[in-house]
Amino acid sequence: MKIIVAIKQVPARDSVVRIDAAGKWIEEQDLTFEINEPDAYALETGLLLKEKHGGEVVVVCAGPERAGPTIREALAKGADRAIHIESDDLAAADTLEVARRLAEAVAGEQADLILTGLQSDDLGLGQTGVVMAEILGIPHATIIMEVEKREGAVRVKRELEDGWFQWLELPLPALLTIQSGISKLRYATLMGIKKAKTKEVRRVAAAAAAPASVILDRVFLPQRKKETQMIAGTPAEAASSLAAILKSEVRVI
Repeated sequence: MKIIVAIKQVPARDSVVRIDAAGKWIEEQDLTFEINEPDAYALETGLLLKEKHGGEVVVVCAGPERAGPTIREALAKGADRAIHIESDDLAAADTLEVARRLAEAVAGEQADLILTGLQSDDLGLGQTGVVMAEILGIPHATIIMEVEKREGAVRVKRELEDGWFQWLELPLPALLTIQSGISKLRYATLMGIKKAKTKEVRRVAAAAAAPASVILDRVFLPQRKKETQMIAGTPAEAASSLAAILKSEVRVI
């Protein structure tokens, strides 16, 4: 069973974010980077399937030279080899362009299963995996909580709203976007780190970008402000109004 896992390098969650002078993206010079957490769960799902059914796990990552350590981390955790799509312009690329680059890089692999995280920690669009599946012309399912391999198919459990779940069976090859938290993430062992240094990383030059269908106009930090709201009425009326605000506006109950 050949499994491809698409991973992305994103700024670490504890990074101090500053907007660049053009207002189009964030300053990256002082940032530290790490593997996108939802993609880490996709990788873990792929490794578990490989351990159970055999085969090969190949990671694919689009990004600049600095994405190298993230790719090596995936190899250290157990991926067999990697494909690095060398792209220095991802900040300006829309979802369609990113998905196209990923799809072109893996089209010749003839994978049985392609896994991605549900969404990225930096943009959070949740679209790349779905668009990638459409480009490749294979079935897909999203928000996956569990994967069971069948003969020529996979049976998957999807998370819906309000605690509901849905079981589906998809023919292979297929693409799944994995929900975070479905398993315990492993750490790279010392032996895995040593082996990662000798594993293949195939570098692929990104094709010329097509005209963007979506243009990022401006990036800005959210404005924080304090506001006091006086709730009138009797104690019972005020309590009822407060509960409604906490439930529908603040969403803490």
